[in-house]
Amino acid sequence: MLELRPNCECCDRDLSPDSPDARICTYECTFCSDCVDRVLGGVCPNCGGNFVARPIRPAAMLAKNPAATKRVLKAEGCLPVAPRAA
Repeated sequence: MLELRPNCECCDRDLSPDSPDARICTYECTFCSDCVDRVLGGVCPNCGGNFVARPIRPAAMLAKNPAATKRVLKAEGCLPVAPRAA
């Protein structure tokens, strides 16, 4: 089950469980769409993978399976990643 992390690892922007701006990679690294597009160029700085829009968990299911509350932030900052080779 997805953790639904509460913030962007780059800029620390709040990302509610129903945020359409949340992006995740295959490891659930979580970033906002602005950082993914403008800073990271669509490449996860942690694993080198791509991003997809994070699914929205319906409110009724959040009561049973709440979103994570632990904030994750890159201590070294959020630097652009070199594009993947084709």
